Amino acid sequence: MDVAPSSPANKLPGFEQALFKRLQASDLFQSYCDAFRNATGLPLRFMRADEQWCLNEHRENQSPFCERLHHCKVACHDCLDVNHRLMKEAEVNGPSSCGCFAGLCATAVPINLGATTIGFLKTGQVFHQLPTESQFERLASKLATDGLASDELVELKQAYFETQVVDPKRYESMVSLLENFAQQLSRHAEELALTEEGKEPAAILKARKFIHAHLDEPLPLGVIARQAGLSESHFCRVFKEITGLTLTDYVTRARIQWARKELLRPAARVSEVAFKVGFQSLSQFNRSFAKINGCSPTTWRDKQLEQLSA
Repeated sequence: MDVAPSSPANKLPGFEQALFKRLQASDLFQSYCDAFRNATGLPLRFMRADEQWCLNEHRENQSPFCERLHHCKVACHDCLDVNHRLMKEAEVNGPSSCGCFAGLCATAVPINLGATTIGFLKTGQVFHQLPTESQFERLASKLATDGLASDELVELKQAYFETQVVDPKRYESMVSLLENFAQQLSRHAEELALTEEGKEPAAILKARKFIHAHLDEPLPLGVIARQAGLSESHFCRVFKEITGLTLTDYVTRARIQWARKELLRPAARVSEVAFKVGFQSLSQFNRSFAKINGCSPTTWRDKQLEQLSA
């Protein structure tokens, strides 16, 4: 995917940006992050999808070579290029790994809100085999050609051979742990998308409770606005300000979240699930499900059941 590292990322809407911050600050993420770092010895970063990759501060378990490389402006461009391409690949194809120009492995796992990628879990910065003197000499030759000073090369060499080496099979297992957590974090993002951080106006709280108690029924704007005790226009404005979603989008996401639980029952027919959670037609359900999840209900269920039986 030929995209220059300096190309600006598509800016996430304010709702997704706020949701990312809440995920990043959540107990779920913080506890897993600490456990992953302690158990694997690997670094772990959670990057917003529209964030430019950089190594602007020391991170736990970070490769000393990568940290030192960041201070070499000439070499940093190559690092930016590799990580930019890796995240674009992960956004399209799912969890992805690659080797960087210096021979280290890097991995990106997307975190999704439906079909939208809001962030990436990033790890790696390790070798799969012990590096050799000849490998570093080839790297040093390239960096010197790019304009890196000799004193910088001396410091880089020491850091290069201090970088962690992880067997490929062991690394693959670590990435599997990360993929499983990414799925859990994506589900948590969907739950947070249906709630509001901090104090919520009583009218909106009342409306949300009514919505979730009557998802299997028609939910016209007038009925919900009356439950909230607000005019329709006032309700729409306040509801969007508080939840970040229109009433239609909120109700649809809530129904799809319920549908995913029902679809995990192997005997349930897709059409039965569609009507059970409040959709008026199977085609409407299929379109809404695919828009949020990126695939049809049948494909989603087959993947989930396959993973559960593995």
